[in-house]
Amino acid sequence: MAFRREYSRELGYGIGQKGKETVEKSDHFKCKVIESNPLTPNVFELKFAPDRPLDFKAGQYVSVIVPAVDGKPLRRPYSIASAPGVSPIELCIQKVEKGPGSNYLAGLKPGDTFECVAPYGYLTYHPRPDKHAVFISTGTGIAPFRSMVLSEEFRKSPPLSTLFCLGVRTDHDVLYETDFISHPLLKWIPCLTQSVGRVSEFFKGRVTAFLESQHSQFAWSETEFYLCGNGAMIDDVRKFLKGNGVDRKAIHVEVYFRPEAPPEQAAVK
Repeated sequence: MAFRREYSRELGYGIGQKGKETVEKSDHFKCKVIESNPLTPNVFELKFAPDRPLDFKAGQYVSVIVPAVDGKPLRRPYSIASAPGVSPIELCIQKVEKGPGSNYLAGLKPGDTFECVAPYGYLTYHPRPDKHAVFISTGTGIAPFRSMVLSEEFRKSPPLSTLFCLGVRTDHDVLYETDFISHPLLKWIPCLTQSVGRVSEFFKGRVTAFLESQHSQFAWSETEFYLCGNGAMIDDVRKFLKGNGVDRKAIHVEVYFRPEAPPEQAAVK
């Protein structure tokens, strides 16, 4: 048992339910690294096998135990990017300069082991076959949503339609494109804030700008929204959705970090 606040992560379903001190059931696992692969210049994927079955819901995360540097071990949360029941389990990790968690994991090689406590998190898929769904993420905030859309639960109970928006700087920062570009159950929209590379193939601008461009076409009150990543983006999207009459209960949120907070204090991956 552990308190959510320990991980410095804002979580919640609906606007205003963030930072709640919630007790969750979790277990301690010893994990063996299977692979470590770069996804972009600043993000890598870590595949691992736990020492026994790790049962989790799509969208949940693990809390990695970082070995003590000055006598006290640290905990760092990382969302699971693979679907439940799939082996090995995959994490999507952003390299943070001087970040003890990401640098520790980046240094692990196949065969090495690490420890974690899991599962945690309430940002999980809510099957609503009578509604549309929009997944909006920035950077590695894509991880829990990848777990959801690749899950058997999503395949068996998909929304009426699914829109998946990923906000990044350039096309070089786009994650898991091959998983989503031809996915039969969703429309994939990377949103780029800088004009580099294959700009013509993607939306040019922030995810909020893309939502604004859909204003007259969208069934706002008939859609479930899932937001994950940069806190500033989430605040802007929440405000926009509220202005369009979206019920707070239809907004599901997990904030990875806020720009004003140092990354490691904010539990950025």
